[in-house]
Amino acid sequence: MEKTAQIKERFAKASEAELAVLIEEYKEDARSSVQAEIKRAVKRIEALEKEKARIWQMKAYEREYEGMGYVCGIDEVGRGPLAGPVVACAVILPRDCQILYLNDSKQLSEKKREELYEIIMKEAVAVGIGCRSPERIDEINILQATYEAMRDAVCQLSVKPDVLLNDAVRIPQLDFFQVPIIKGDAKSVSIAAASIVAKVTRDRLMVQYDEIYPEYGFAGNKGYGAAVHLEALKKYGPTPIHRRSFIKNLI
Repeated sequence: MEKTAQIKERFAKASEAELAVLIEEYKEDARSSVQAEIKRAVKRIEALEKEKARIWQMKAYEREYEGMGYVCGIDEVGRGPLAGPVVACAVILPRDCQILYLNDSKQLSEKKREELYEIIMKEAVAVGIGCRSPERIDEINILQATYEAMRDAVCQLSVKPDVLLNDAVRIPQLDFFQVPIIKGDAKSVSIAAASIVAKVTRDRLMVQYDEIYPEYGFAGNKGYGAAVHLEALKKYGPTPIHRRSFIKNLI
């Protein structure tokens, strides 16, 4: 008789389709450990089906506008921090995109964001990234700097989009059909993908800045006003990556 450890390993490595076959294969095995594996497998299948249904709902805007051509999702990260750039991303996903677990980047763990980043970069039709420095933010204000970063992100795309799905805003000076969507990063797979790529890109930049300015804890707080950041700001003063217009009342 096959050992339960071997059966457990088969279930652990199985795809969704393979799980269904394994459940059928072992359903008559009376051993409690095997039946426990079957129950876990059923839950895995149910969870995957639920996730597929959620992603289908998040493709509603993409389905609505795909007849117009390439649909692009746009989002930004970093409007609120005291330090570091604002980063925007534009993503065009394939029409038959099968990527699961796309969501507002803030709702995902760092590990899941990193995993999805690699998948998005591999499977997307095109990805564009725009960035504006703290100096530029101070010069023209965060909103205008964010718009500039968004325009850059669109211009960096290797494929020209026909429809822009934006998270809540209408981007000025862009001659494209735009659809602002409130909380779009939780309602559109394209915007969610852009949110994830922008977040991972900016987080990686802040980790690099942490190596240059270790006192401020940038690797952990990403430039936001965490206690360790504020204490270092008062003790050491601002770094070249601080937004002077954001910290003028803090120093």
